[in-house]
Amino acid sequence: MRLGGRLAAAIEVLQDVEARRRPVADALKDWGLSHRFAGSGDRAAIGNLVYDALRKKRSYGFRMGDDGAVALGFAAVIDGLAIAPAELAAALEGDRFAPDMPSEEQLQRFTAADLGEAPEAVRADVPDWLAEKLNASLGEDWVEEAAALAERPPLDLRANTLKADREKVLKALAPLGATAADLAPDGMRIAAIAGAGRHPNVQVEAGFQKGWFEVQDEGSQLAALLAGAASGEQVLDLCAGAGGKSLALAAGMDNTGQIHAADHDRQRLAPIYERLARAGSRNVQVHDPREDMTDIFGRMDLTLVDAPCTGSGTWRRRPDAKWRLTENALAKRVEEQDAVLDRAARFVRPGGRLAYVTCSLIAEENAGRIAAFLERHAGEGFTVADAGARWNDLLPHGAGRCHVTALAGGTVITMTPRLTGTDGFFFALLQRSERTG
Repeated sequence: MRLGGRLAAAIEVLQDVEARRRPVADALKDWGLSHRFAGSGDRAAIGNLVYDALRKKRSYGFRMGDDGAVALGFAAVIDGLAIAPAELAAALEGDRFAPDMPSEEQLQRFTAADLGEAPEAVRADVPDWLAEKLNASLGEDWVEEAAALAERPPLDLRANTLKADREKVLKALAPLGATAADLAPDGMRIAAIAGAGRHPNVQVEAGFQKGWFEVQDEGSQLAALLAGAASGEQVLDLCAGAGGKSLALAAGMDNTGQIHAADHDRQRLAPIYERLARAGSRNVQVHDPREDMTDIFGRMDLTLVDAPCTGSGTWRRRPDAKWRLTENALAKRVEEQDAVLDRAARFVRPGGRLAYVTCSLIAEENAGRIAAFLERHAGEGFTVADAGARWNDLLPHGAGRCHVTALAGGTVITMTPRLTGTDGFFFALLQRSERTG
C-alpha cells in the first residue's frame, strides 16, 4: 500500500473507534480481517498512525482546529512521520486511494500553532475532568508528566534468570537492537519505534521459546523487585492475571519457597500455565478462581496485590482507554481496589508484608486506597513501610528517578514515563506487626 491508502485506512479505523467507542486493537483487527490484501508492514504502519492520533488527540485537535478522524489522521502523518505538508501533498498526488488534503489554512494552523497557548489539559493530552486529578497525583510538572504518556513506548523484556542471565539474552537479541535497561537488573529494552516501523516479534525468537526471557514492562519488573520476595518464603500473587509478576518473583526466589497465583478472572489467568512451563518456574501453584483458599489465611510472608485499575499508566500503549475513561468507571475501580485489599489482608501473617501495585497515576486509586485501608483495618497491625528508602537501597543508580510521597509515617512511590522511563506504576508496601489486635 502507498501512503495514501495507509492514511485512508487509519482514518477509517479512527472513525470506527469514535463511532463505536470500542478498543482500538479490536478495530484494527477487524480492519485487517476485512482487508486481507494488506501486508504486515501495511498493518503496522496503519496502526502507528492510529495510535499516534489517539495518543495526541487533544494537542493534534488544537493544532488542526478539528479533532475529527480526518484531521487527526493527517496530523499523525505530518507529525509522526515527520513529513512536511508540501511533501505530503506531493506524495498523495495521483493516489486514487488517498483522502483529500486539508485546506492550506488548516495546514498552516497546524504547523504554526503554539501549544504553549493551549489549556493545560490539551497540552497534557488528557480529558478535562482528569486535569485536576493528575495535578494532585503528579504535582506541578503534571502536564509534562502526562504528555510523556502520549509518546510511543519501548518494548521491554526481562531475562529469566532461571534459565539465562541478561548478558546471554542480550547477545542473542543483539540483531534486534536490545540493550540493558536503565534500572531493572534483569531488564532489557528495544527502543520505541520510529516513523512507519514496527517492533520485532520477539516471541518467535529461539530464546523466547526456550524461556530465556519474557515481555514485561520495566516498571512491572521494578514493582516485583520492590515487593522483596525472599528465597523460601510463602508468597501470594492475588491478582496474578497472565502471571508476569509471578514469573519474576519465582526467578527472584530461585524457584524456592511457594508462590500461590490466583485471579478471579479465569480467562486472564489462562496463559499462566504455558508461561510457567516455558520459564521453568516450579514453585508456583495456580489456584482456580472457584477454589477455597481459606487454608492459607494468615500464612503468607508476602501478599502481592496488582490491583484492577483504570490503567492510566499504560496510556502510551492503550491511548484509546483515556478517552473512554469516565468518573463512574473510576469509582467502580476504587470499589474493586478496596475489596481486593480487604481480601488480601486475610492472607498476611503476623510479621508479613502486603504490597499494593497499580498501573495508574490517579491518586484516588493509589495513596487514597492505602489511606482508606489503614482506616478500615486500624488495630490489625498494618503500617506503611518506607518504599522510597527501599528504592534507593535496591537501585542506588536510580536515585531521584521516581516520585516519593509521604503517607502515614512511611513513603509510597510512583513511577512515570518522564521520570522513570517506564509505564506509570504506583507501589506501596505495608508491614504487619508480629502482634496484632
